[in-house]
Amino acid sequence: MKLTVATAQYPIGEPADFAAFAARVGDRVAEAARAGAGLAVLPEYLALEAGAAQSADDRGDFVRSLAALQRHHDDYVALARDLARRHSIYLLAGTFLLDTGGGRYRNRAYFASPDGKIAFQDKLTLTGFEKSAGVIEPGGALTVFETEFGRVGIDVCYDVEFPLYARAQVEAGARVILVPSCTDTEAGANRVRVGCQARALENQVYVACAVTAGEAPWSPALDVNTGTAAIYTPIDRGFPSDGVLARASSGSDWAFGELDLAALDAFKRDAQVANANDWMAQLRPPVVNARVQSL
Repeated sequence: MKLTVATAQYPIGEPADFAAFAARVGDRVAEAARAGAGLAVLPEYLALEAGAAQSADDRGDFVRSLAALQRHHDDYVALARDLARRHSIYLLAGTFLLDTGGGRYRNRAYFASPDGKIAFQDKLTLTGFEKSAGVIEPGGALTVFETEFGRVGIDVCYDVEFPLYARAQVEAGARVILVPSCTDTEAGANRVRVGCQARALENQVYVACAVTAGEAPWSPALDVNTGTAAIYTPIDRGFPSDGVLARASSGSDWAFGELDLAALDAFKRDAQVANANDWMAQLRPPVVNARVQSL
């Protein structure tokens, strides 16, 4: 089975209200669908763009902005479901920082199916920025999603830098890992890029990363955005020699790539190397712990 994936390089704007935000998102998802995408991936912190319509005092304060954003949560989920249903695609609808009670928030990635069903994956490990906000808590469970083209995992930004998350998803049958991301420095963007490529290499799966782009000086979280939307592959025969299937150009809203899932399965039986199958070699008793030897 072949699947066209569109992963967003989403330019942050300053919509006047939620309807304008929904129109911006809708226009871009429609563009991906017209190009043949069966799966579209939007970036981390996407919902914060809707905060542009808040008062200057609210949107300039991250915690106050999160509290004010909650009134749009149901509309955000409804938008994700509607776009997936309208375009008959799977849609990773970015992330929404959801109030879970007691003034605590979880960075939640919503995943909508073509029939309008909705699921989610919470971010599991917090960045320094998220910890310093003092109100964000990590998720506590890892999920793999069953789709018509196979199982999919979601690693939200920083989570892709930790190999055991993706490994657990692959062991549960995931052949595609989706990474909604938001980074404000080149170093951060490169960490996510390297994490994506490492997870694709280790597990011999596809990894698709969406990013925020541009500048939004009105938002403490979306102020500067770096990174490049891309789709990564195993590095072996039958795949790109650099492990990059697609990469968005500067100024582009999307990176498009065709995933050949049947070829992926066949490749794993006839690869030059077998990283995924050889994973357990790391757990041999003599090598689990390194010994110290004096010279």
